[in-house]
Amino acid sequence: MSRELRLPTLDDSDFRQLQKLMANASGIILAPTKRPMMAERLLVRLQHYRFDSYADYLSLLDQPRNVEERRRLVELLISNETYFFREHPHFDYLGSWLAGQQGPLKLWSAACSSGEEPYSLAMVAKEHLHNSDWSVLASDLSQSMLEKAAAAIYDMAQAKYFPRDWLHRHCLGGTGDMGGHFRVQGALRERVRLREINLVRPLPDDLGLFDVIFLRNVLIYFNNDEKQRIVQRLVKRLRPGGLLFIGHAENIHGFDVPLRLLDPAVYERL
Repeated sequence: MSRELRLPTLDDSDFRQLQKLMANASGIILAPTKRPMMAERLLVRLQHYRFDSYADYLSLLDQPRNVEERRRLVELLISNETYFFREHPHFDYLGSWLAGQQGPLKLWSAACSSGEEPYSLAMVAKEHLHNSDWSVLASDLSQSMLEKAAAAIYDMAQAKYFPRDWLHRHCLGGTGDMGGHFRVQGALRERVRLREINLVRPLPDDLGLFDVIFLRNVLIYFNNDEKQRIVQRLVKRLRPGGLLFIGHAENIHGFDVPLRLLDPAVYERL
């Protein structure tokens, strides 16, 4: 007779320890509402090690030598939902703004996930800028997401929000085993520089200043004090007159930063 399969339970103590681990590693505060998601996503690691409990997995994470497993924990628990031209009014606004700019321009996708946002930025820049002196920095906390961004291969379903004809102008369709996929063209990939950056840590000294920074759908993971520190950190890297984009569901009202609102979730550095 087969016995009933019972899934392990993520109890209060284990949940709080996971919250602390995530906060220390990434600065992200996972709300109690994320508990079912945490349990579900980490189940695959319990199965990998053949552990019967989350407590066993936490004991593994607590061992100093398991740096890579702690990195994997962060990557598993960070939501990476994204797609090309997400919140498309931002890209419409950016295109109009870029059309009036001159000289070299630097754009930064500060939480680039698997690359859809920075490649969207690159396409907008290619279409609207009147000069060829521009670049995009794409940074993320997750090394595995950066590897996906470097490959720049996506399911064709991702093309549904592309502006008319842009898929054909900026991407290559897959054939054979890659049928149903597309890849961003090499000329655009060369414009996008990928880099691992943790936004809750001091930023690298060599970043320089940017004309446009996209910091979208990131602040929702942090408490208010950390949100303000992150925004202050990035605004220091935004040139006067440059643009900061945040997610439409995010709010930086009352933050001590030299910004003025231009459009929903679009700010100008004063």
